[in-house]
Amino acid sequence: MPRTTTMTVRLKGPLSDFVAANTGEHGAYDNVSEYIRDLIRRDKERVEAEAFDRLKAELTLAFDAPESSYQPLSAADVIARNQG
Repeated sequence: MPRTTTMTVRLKGPLSDFVAANTGEHGAYDNVSEYIRDLIRRDKERVEAEAFDRLKAELTLAFDAPESSYQPLSAADVIARNQG
């Protein structure tokens, strides 16, 4: 079963006003919890997309490199390199 965490966040001034304008009867979200969950989901997607973009860039560099730049590695070499 998924874990549920309750958090308390204190906002004041412009941040509080902004959240209030986006929730409730006239906002895009029914309540603050829905709004916060959506913000977290979007941020998680952004972080995952950035990681994927970094991976694609590294793979592009690897595939574009001349074959003469490749060095044979054992599994132990790869494990040691990734642990450091």
